[in-house]
Amino acid sequence: MVLSLKQKLEILSDAAKYDASCASSGSVKRNSLQSGGIGSTEGMGICHAYAPDGRCISLLKILLTNFCIYDCVYCINRSSSNTRRARFTIDEVVTLTLDFYKRNYIEGLFLSSGVIRSSDETMGEMVEVARRLREVHRFQGYIHLKTIPDSSQDLIDKAGLYADRLSINVELPTDASVVKYAPEKKPATIRKSMARLRERIEDVAGQKAIRARPPRFAPAGQSTQMIVGADASNDAIIIDTSARLYGSYRLKRVYYSAFSPIPEASAHLPAMKPPLMREHRLYQADWLLRFYGFDKHEVVAGMDGGMLDLNIDPKLAWALRHRDWFPIDINRADKERLLRVPGLGAKVVQRILQARRFGKLRLEDVGRLCQSISKVRPFIVAEGWSPGGLVDAPALRARLAPEPRQLSLF
Repeated sequence: MVLSLKQKLEILSDAAKYDASCASSGSVKRNSLQSGGIGSTEGMGICHAYAPDGRCISLLKILLTNFCIYDCVYCINRSSSNTRRARFTIDEVVTLTLDFYKRNYIEGLFLSSGVIRSSDETMGEMVEVARRLREVHRFQGYIHLKTIPDSSQDLIDKAGLYADRLSINVELPTDASVVKYAPEKKPATIRKSMARLRERIEDVAGQKAIRARPPRFAPAGQSTQMIVGADASNDAIIIDTSARLYGSYRLKRVYYSAFSPIPEASAHLPAMKPPLMREHRLYQADWLLRFYGFDKHEVVAGMDGGMLDLNIDPKLAWALRHRDWFPIDINRADKERLLRVPGLGAKVVQRILQARRFGKLRLEDVGRLCQSISKVRPFIVAEGWSPGGLVDAPALRARLAPEPRQLSLF
């Protein structure tokens, strides 16, 4: 049966929903008004993602094909899976990207793929998609390519020339899990490929100081994706692995993907099936490591069975375990201490630091700067406000995160 382009799009866009890392944050600003051609990496735009600066970005998120020679137990597109298969041609992906952009549906392309015949053949087709968009059609929008770990260095170099961001999936939190559930993939090969990618990015970055026009190579850096819940790794292991990945490979982002159980594979996987809330809490913990100055041991310490509390965010959980840190004087504390206050994000802290240059802040002033003052109130001192014994109250957690209850219908 010959599939139409619409049918292929239905199959391969649905198959791509398990791939994360689709934000264009971190790329260089580039648009067609300045450089000619088509597209841009800026503005508001059928995959919606939010960059760290709050921008909503829209990307055409598809697989080149969901045929795959690998048989990873947790993957819906594994070779033994009974799922509908399809494959785009290079021209079809290029045409779809340009047509969707011209209709203002998207501002870029996120392209991943199953492995067909060989890693180099698949990676070569993905690179050719990006090359035609850039060189033939002068497409200036965002391009993210999911890199295949054991493809050749020449193809990786070409991919970095055309793509804004490259990513290589670590798949699972531990090497033992990769060996057990994805035996055809080699953890050592994945790490080697990530290291090579880091070296190439740093090499190009180092040339910016000595060359007026350094070569272009993945200006938005590299990221990775980790599947959560397909193995028995707890949150402490996941956070520790993420911290090591950031330190070793200078990643822009580790993306967590909550495992969606596949019925025919359930017998081969652990019984623990995490909710999406677990994925959400892991992202919050990740932000504490990246933007709030927390050490991984601070985030992990005190967790029940190595798992994050699903009922409260990790920052509030830390504050409740370290009440001796509080209250913090909103008018005197430095940035590092203010970032520890539950309810105060990095942008709010910056606003507080700017506002207090012109006068002492009262509680109502802080309330105007942050999203909700109720979580902040017990942990700060402000002009005319002190929480008294509130920060030490045994019922503080219940007050800040009350248990859900059924509302009366009458």
